[in-house]
Amino acid sequence: MNTNIVWHKSLVTRLDREKLNSHKSFVLWFTGLSGSGKSTLAHEVEKRLHSSGCRTFVLDGDNIRHGLSANLSFTDTDRKENIRRIGEAAKLMVEAGVIALTAFISPFRADREMVRGLLPHGEFIEVFCDASLDVCERRDVKGLYKKARAGDIKNYTGIS
Repeated sequence: MNTNIVWHKSLVTRLDREKLNSHKSFVLWFTGLSGSGKSTLAHEVEKRLHSSGCRTFVLDGDNIRHGLSANLSFTDTDRKENIRRIGEAAKLMVEAGVIALTAFISPFRADREMVRGLLPHGEFIEVFCDASLDVCERRDVKGLYKKARAGDIKNYTGIS
């Protein structure tokens, strides 16, 4: 770690933000295979929370890969780094008083546990979207499973 950097403590605390928002902040982490419904559920839950007056934001796998993690591939090492970045972003959102909803395949338990460890106990809620591989392949609007089975995509969760 660089010793030339110092963490600057905010004069507005997380508790201040939660008080203003009239709700606690936390991470709701949707995980599961591609096509299991993670994004659909995260966005629907966000819509309902927002309608109830909550401050929310969805961090979605495809959207993050367009920006924050655009330089990463799908190797195990890059997947780990992707989840680390998302975890740090989600932690910042929680500090900002926001309910952060995430939708990521996040296939490695150790990576999810690492993110869980960034937050106080009980503020990382993991939701496993349990859909069979057959169902996920039928829902595959992007054709990624077909490409993975043909060998055109390497390191595809559920296939290789």
